[in-house]
Amino acid sequence: MAELYADIIVDISHEKLDKSFQYRVPERLQGTLDTGMCVTVPFGTGNKLIKGYVIGLGGDCKFDPARMKEIHDIAENGVDVEDKMIALAVWIRRNYGCTMIQALKTVLPAKQSVRKLERKTIRRLMTREEILSLLGESERKKQTAKARLLRELADQESIPKEWVTGKLGVSAQTISGLEKAGVIKVVSSSSFRNPVKLERTEENRNILSGGQQRIVREIMEDYDGGNPDTYLLHGITGSGKTEVYMQLIEEMLSRGKQAIVLIPEIALTYQTLLRFYRRFGERVSVMNSTLSSGEKYDQCERAKAGEIDIIIGPRSALFTPFPQIGIIVMDEEHEGSYKSESTPKYHTRETALEVARLHGASVVLGSATPSMEAYYRSEMGEYKLMTLKERLTGGRLPAVYTVDLRQELREGNRSIFSRKLQELLADRLKKGEQSILFLNRRGYAGFISCRACGQVIKCPHCDVSLSEHRNGMLVCHYCGYSQPRPAGCPKCGSKYISGFRAGTQQIEEKLREMFPDVRTLRMDADTTKTKDSYERILSAFSNEQADVLIGTQMIVKGHDFPKVTLVGVLAADISLSAGDYRAGEKTFQLLTQAVGRAGRGTLPGEAVIQTYQPDHYAVVNAARQDYESFYSEEILYREMLGYPPAAHMLAVQIFSKEEERGKELAERLAVETGVGGMPRQGSRRTGAETVLIGPAPASIGRINDIFRFVFYVKSPEYDKLIQIKDILEQKIQKMPPSNETVQFDFDPINTL
Repeated sequence: MAELYADIIVDISHEKLDKSFQYRVPERLQGTLDTGMCVTVPFGTGNKLIKGYVIGLGGDCKFDPARMKEIHDIAENGVDVEDKMIALAVWIRRNYGCTMIQALKTVLPAKQSVRKLERKTIRRLMTREEILSLLGESERKKQTAKARLLRELADQESIPKEWVTGKLGVSAQTISGLEKAGVIKVVSSSSFRNPVKLERTEENRNILSGGQQRIVREIMEDYDGGNPDTYLLHGITGSGKTEVYMQLIEEMLSRGKQAIVLIPEIALTYQTLLRFYRRFGERVSVMNSTLSSGEKYDQCERAKAGEIDIIIGPRSALFTPFPQIGIIVMDEEHEGSYKSESTPKYHTRETALEVARLHGASVVLGSATPSMEAYYRSEMGEYKLMTLKERLTGGRLPAVYTVDLRQELREGNRSIFSRKLQELLADRLKKGEQSILFLNRRGYAGFISCRACGQVIKCPHCDVSLSEHRNGMLVCHYCGYSQPRPAGCPKCGSKYISGFRAGTQQIEEKLREMFPDVRTLRMDADTTKTKDSYERILSAFSNEQADVLIGTQMIVKGHDFPKVTLVGVLAADISLSAGDYRAGEKTFQLLTQAVGRAGRGTLPGEAVIQTYQPDHYAVVNAARQDYESFYSEEILYREMLGYPPAAHMLAVQIFSKEEERGKELAERLAVETGVGGMPRQGSRRTGAETVLIGPAPASIGRINDIFRFVFYVKSPEYDKLIQIKDILEQKIQKMPPSNETVQFDFDPINTL
């Protein structure tokens, strides 16, 4: 039998992951040993047996075979948190295309060489009566700071030193004097950093409705029966999905389990954390990119040590090393931010399902506008669909007015604001109620549309909009088709043909011109650069320090403002016309979520959707808040063209410092797939076949002097795409070293 060698890591901390050791695989383990397995190996001069993890297998010996040590045995696996994390990394490596090192660095917390947080406590050494005697003496001598401390110590045996020096204003000198006199002792202890800085207030617990109770009961019955499943909770905006999450988590905690609550963006952390902290107190913590390295590491250590039971955060929170995960909640599961845009380009939803499988946990996916993938799988019976169709407050969904901007233009209104929106804004300012203005800039990529008739110029081969480049050409970023920019609309001949250029700052200025006394807050990429900016802006608006909140998509996701009774959606067509097959889905989701921010309290709400395409099914169904009708129309389009979820898609992305070399590599790899190209118009294949699209330059062809190219492979079978990825990886490994980089993106959320 041929020799087999294993690359093994023996220390799974980030700073050591680039260092692996090679061992010979004994004949008795060949055929049994696999990547990701935990083994025992002799290590060091004393050949002490330690645990290691296999990250690669092969026949190439990298060192002197005579000095090569042999693996001792396969370790008993499946109990440690680390074992599950390694298994998860193996799964990510196979399903998303990356190196094992990249996968491990994604799932494992980095060990930090940071000092533990030192906590000091002042403890009294005398009886209460003795302290009271000293207190009387201090008051007579007018030693006010000393008296303040003694008064507190009379009621409690120990007090945090930071509270004494801060809240009581007692100096270090006074504390030192009392310690020397034998009255107190300052005790030091190390503790983990806790990023949650909230005061616990009593929660007014809502009584669950009959529908909410049925959902909780069914999920817990499945779990207790040994059949944890994946559940799609489709609830309209304001229907109380969070109440269901909290009750499920309470049930899991009572069974000794832990919970992971995933949210799409940091902007939602504060409001979500507040609700969970009021319910569960200090057993809750957060994990997100605003934490320091020490804070992140400490949250992982707290999770392993059993100090916390619930973690809240964006997709990286999924990798919190809880030993006993009972439930993973993924709120707003439709959001694109759940897909990683850096290698490995994993999707949080699929990865959460694998984490749940490893732990025997339940997964709850919640949304008012489920992703096409999640709803499709519920239709196929892979997920259990559960619905909430009534608002928790008993209130109705807002009244929605769809304004045709073509008509506004014909009637002489060239303002950013339609007449209907102007009228309703004036009414809200008069009543002292709040409004949200949402600028839909998502997916903006320089598309061209006609302001007179609404026509968008599309690719004849891919049914996505063409994007304008600086050279005056309109380009498709799927197949590379291009044409010159027309001088007028090809449908109606109008000269009003252009892209949308307004930003949030311009909208704020126009609003103040119209209403000089209006108080505004702006929430966009420019105003949310600092660590606490999200919390500061949202808190100010919640505290009614502004009449109107203006922002991009970050303001329409999951926020709950009872005084908001009007939402205005400006330029709904931008995301609708993005050069992306998901454009209709993204637009429907954004509009539905935006409209759902109005009327969440006791006051009725209204919403205005401004659009050049009022008859588009995404706009019509968003105005009605009718997900099922939107889905039934959108899925036909996906099935006809073979787009996810009806089929799967692999994007192969090539990055090069030299344009010609990048182009040549893209073309060579496209040939290596062995897949036929996409037929041109009139002979389109069905979604049941494996098809190649491209190669073509990326939507932004060069960034930082790096040229970017992409091609797509579509197939009804995900495993077929994995095979193609594996073939391309093998070809790339055999190529001579170069400056080109290749990345893989399965079922991409955004085009490159």
